Amino acid sequence: MTITTAGVSERARRLHRDALVFDGHIHMINRQFYSDGDIGDRVNDGQVDLPRLKEGGVDAMLFSIFVTEDYYPPRYETRQALRLLDLALEQIERNSDKVAIALEPGDIERIVASGRIAAVLDIEGSWDLDADPAVLRALYRMGMRAFQLSAHNWTSNAVDSCCSPPKWNGLNEKGRNLVREANRLRMMINISHASDEAIEQALEISTQPLVATHHGLRSVNNLPRLMSDELMMKVAAKRGVIGFQIGSEFHKPSFFEYRRQNTRKDFWDTSAIGKDEASMSIEEIDQRAARLFPMVGFPSPEQIRITPGEWVEVVEKAIAMVGEDFVSLGTDFDGGPTLPQGMRDCRDLALITDAMLSRNWSEERIRKFLGGNLLRVFREIRG
Repeated sequence: MTITTAGVSERARRLHRDALVFDGHIHMINRQFYSDGDIGDRVNDGQVDLPRLKEGGVDAMLFSIFVTEDYYPPRYETRQALRLLDLALEQIERNSDKVAIALEPGDIERIVASGRIAAVLDIEGSWDLDADPAVLRALYRMGMRAFQLSAHNWTSNAVDSCCSPPKWNGLNEKGRNLVREANRLRMMINISHASDEAIEQALEISTQPLVATHHGLRSVNNLPRLMSDELMMKVAAKRGVIGFQIGSEFHKPSFFEYRRQNTRKDFWDTSAIGKDEASMSIEEIDQRAARLFPMVGFPSPEQIRITPGEWVEVVEKAIAMVGEDFVSLGTDFDGGPTLPQGMRDCRDLALITDAMLSRNWSEERIRKFLGGNLLRVFREIRG
């Protein structure tokens, strides 16, 4: 594996190449669905594809099956989840020389040893389940090993979101049953996008660690999408991990304000969705949703974005509170982050490793953050 990033020290290249890089959140299939593309083809837009992931040193990923809010009002969400999953399975099989599905922690090690990227399938949004444990079990049988508890930025019929008015004060009984069933199946539960109350209640119910796959710190940037210090410590106390999203929006308040001033709305704003989708066919919604992809960062001057060093400094604040065993990488590539300065796309992930070394992180800590901690949680959950 050759790390192609310019300006990265030889020590960082070696460490990044040799470490297990297990990214907790990557959007791989949505853009392919709308563009008739293939995950194995190198493209010139967006932030991720298999060739560029390889150049960026990524060994494993939680492979997101993401259903946008558009499909929810007319009740097409489960159908769309299955369409995306079908395409993902087809393309992973087509690119079996580059990627393979990992059902167990041992699969990750075996797949990586073969020179391929390991993909752990992850459904983003519990509305895709319609709060039905039978749907969760069916997805599990099709290879899904992780699911996001909250329905993205909308409150679902079982779980409150971080970014919509609360409906259940956290979880209702259906939501609680989903947590219990995921525990029984030994599926990874992703709490990113959930409300504080929903996270708190999931922590109380779950007998296994929870993972916030692509998150940030509310004490750094006071956004409802990010996690409070108190909740982060509770996640760590149950041996879960907090994954850090790569975008400038989450971790640099001045950049978030720049984006908001230039868009006149928060980037999680879903107020325009649902007004006329109920009368639309799924094909019409496809056409509308296609405009979102690939989901990349907000156009902005390079110099106002977060630097890799500043990004690492945010992670250090979390480590100071919970320790180095409970933080992880969750970039959210092609999920909309505005990348740090100098980062073109997933090829330049080694800039983060270089910044960690520059800030005197030990190699052991870096290996834990890049993939070791997330793999440890996956092992503990799978038993």
